Amino acid sequence: MSTMTRDSRITFTAPPPGFAPLTEFDLAEVDGAPGLYTLRDTAGEDLRLFLLDPTFYLPEYLPGISDEDLTALQVSTSAEVDVYVVANLQDGSPVVNLLAPIVVNPAASVATQLILEEDWPLQAELAAA
Repeated sequence: MSTMTRDSRITFTAPPPGFAPLTEFDLAEVDGAPGLYTLRDTAGEDLRLFLLDPTFYLPEYLPGISDEDLTALQVSTSAEVDVYVVANLQDGSPVVNLLAPIVVNPAASVATQLILEEDWPLQAELAAA
């Protein structure tokens, strides 16, 4: 479960794919939607992603995080990070990218977007609850 505060400024260790050269973003909860967040750039480019906390919707999702990535995030174990997946609509249905999670160290407000080598789908449909 996310340990970020309601609204947090985070700095990526490298620009997320497609967002170069931006590394500073605001992460905020969406009112009335537990586990749903917006990630917005702070440079005024009006870029926004929707992120889901998979513990709410996909509790079986446990991506592997390398020691190198943990070090870059200034932590020693994956228990110290929050994991989010990017959500989109495809043909009117919500899908999430399980192959490239955004991982955040909430204590240091540092983040990275991983490209996993595991066999997770790029566009997994969310089942209706």
